[in-house]
Amino acid sequence: MNSRFSTTAAMSTKLEGTGVASMSYPSYLNLYETGELAERAAAAWEVLRNCTICPQNCHCDRTAGKTGVCHSGTEAIVASWNVHRREEPPISGTRGAGTIFFGYCQARCTYCQNFSLSQGGLGHRVGPARLADMMLYLQKKRCHNLDLVTPTHFVPQILAALVIACEKGLRLPLVYNCAGYENLETLKLLDGVVDIYLPDAKYSDNKNALRTSKMPRYVDHNQVALREMYRQVGPLQVDDEGIARRGLLIRHLVMPEDVSGTRDVLRWIAEELGPDTPISLMDQYFPAWKAVNDPVLNRRLSWAEYKTALDALDEFNLTAGFVQEDLVEVDMTSDT
Repeated sequence: MNSRFSTTAAMSTKLEGTGVASMSYPSYLNLYETGELAERAAAAWEVLRNCTICPQNCHCDRTAGKTGVCHSGTEAIVASWNVHRREEPPISGTRGAGTIFFGYCQARCTYCQNFSLSQGGLGHRVGPARLADMMLYLQKKRCHNLDLVTPTHFVPQILAALVIACEKGLRLPLVYNCAGYENLETLKLLDGVVDIYLPDAKYSDNKNALRTSKMPRYVDHNQVALREMYRQVGPLQVDDEGIARRGLLIRHLVMPEDVSGTRDVLRWIAEELGPDTPISLMDQYFPAWKAVNDPVLNRRLSWAEYKTALDALDEFNLTAGFVQEDLVEVDMTSDT
């Protein structure tokens, strides 16, 4: 069990009786067997010619070497790929998540803790065949899943690699671990491909999102994306060992001075998706990268601020999911 997280309620939704077990598992095997997965990959690749993969809608021809906000062309950039044991318990489980960290990002979060990856593009440029080999390597390491981190701008490359990996025996479920800034048409290409969505719901205010992350209309796009993800996979479902098999788990990072608009984020989730939607309420904010020079964001989160967020979980009866213990432990042992 991952010590960073404690449960707010038991994750007791099992696959039995849901109808999921009657399908091929992982879900993308259905599409692979019918040939539709290859068709989806080809369709996604065409989008690169006038790129609208994400809501930045740069309209650049990435197949001709042009790049937009994400600085990415036709090759995926992979910073690292290995077993990762620090995700939420249903994702990391006992054997770890098979995490592939992609370089660059469609956002410009001033506080990004992985700025060398997201802004510097640290990593290796790889084609679909090499990316498929990475997926298969992680399967050999007996990981519970493939945890694709910051995958949005490389959806076409991931789909192309998935076709190759399926041919070679890939059978791990896919975790789409993203910022929640997604275009609906891209998510439709992933319908029946992704088993587990692990998106952020970063903000409840578009102005804060634009100021701190350079993501225009983040809230509008995020809410559409969360609805679509929920439509595709429903709330998180786990097996008898507590390992995620399918569903949606939403992350929210609580930020200083309520830049994140936490209460409104949680209220929207409860009202629009339902109180059974699992939330991972994170306390690990610290002023990384450019945030050290931001008068609002240049400090760590306080226990009082995180406690207010915990109270909002109770207020909206969001009882499924996870909270983090790090900040609680630090503040409860402090004399100040």
